[in-house]
Amino acid sequence: MSLAKRLGRKPREVADAIVAAIDLTGIAARPEIAGPGFVNVRLDDGYLARLVGEAAADHARLGIAPATRRDTVVVDYSGPNVAKEMHVGHLRSTVIGDALARTLAFEGHDVIRQNHVGDWGTQFGMLIELLIERAGRTPGRDPETLLGPGTDLTATYREATARDASDPDFARRARERVVKLQGGDPETLRSWKALVDLSAAQFQAVYDRLGVALGTADIRGESAYNDRLPAVVAELREGPRARERGRALRLPRRLHGQGRRPAATHRPEVGRRLSLRDDRPRGAALPGARAARAPDRVRDRRAPAPALPDGLRGRARAGWIGEVRRARSTSSSDRCSARTESPSRPAAARPFG
Repeated sequence: MSLAKRLGRKPREVADAIVAAIDLTGIAARPEIAGPGFVNVRLDDGYLARLVGEAAADHARLGIAPATRRDTVVVDYSGPNVAKEMHVGHLRSTVIGDALARTLAFEGHDVIRQNHVGDWGTQFGMLIELLIERAGRTPGRDPETLLGPGTDLTATYREATARDASDPDFARRARERVVKLQGGDPETLRSWKALVDLSAAQFQAVYDRLGVALGTADIRGESAYNDRLPAVVAELREGPRARERGRALRLPRRLHGQGRRPAATHRPEVGRRLSLRDDRPRGAALPGARAARAPDRVRDRRAPAPALPDGLRGRARAGWIGEVRRARSTSSSDRCSARTESPSRPAAARPFG
């Protein structure tokens, strides 16, 4: 149906053209057109039996040959938020992403599993301030000691959110706490780390139950980029693409088509360190220690289909990666993959390695 819409033709006409153009002799019976334009294909029993026999004869690889080209592939999946429960969207991303990672590794590719958890931002100001407030009721007690395996982080988050909405003084202190977090205040960082570690342990229990090959070593949260952002902003300022708009530094909106948000926005808040707001997937922007070289492919099982190519095109426009080509997409509610060609610029000169 979507193909017919793009071609400006009736769905059954497109279906007729497809059936007339393909030859599935020995693989399937002649395709049949059903309904408004669906193409039904019934695989030949003999063909299926032959494939099963070939797979059964090859116990090690089930008839699947190793890839002729060995790529470095980043699979970004799961991505839950600290102090929040995983929902069905996270579970779907986790299962599909792990299937992709296992399949690519079985083919012989170098797979980098990336779990980009939400572990940074304004919500931590609220959470940490609530912990500090609770700890203050018992002299000499540290906020992080209030957290344990039985702590209901979701309830804690809801309480902090409600306080922030109803108590102006608490909201002010929470905002100041974010400044301290981004500035590296030791007391604030201890409480933040306790929150992150407890959430990671709870996530891991889910992964272990699902049999998913994700571990703590695969976590690269938003916090991993905090100390790298000033250098990114500085490079954007030096380049020809970024534009100043009020107090914001942006990549041009025209990169993403009319009406879409810019790929990256930098807003220097009062009293805060530099921060880069990036509403698109991380794409190839991995910390250098995660990959010996730039990834050949990036597969994101979390972002809506238009987001990954758009985010990568923004990075290409900034000169950080090379050409971006759409490899696969399904619907706007599903996910996509994109492939990046290696840029001429050496990997050591690109942000995040």
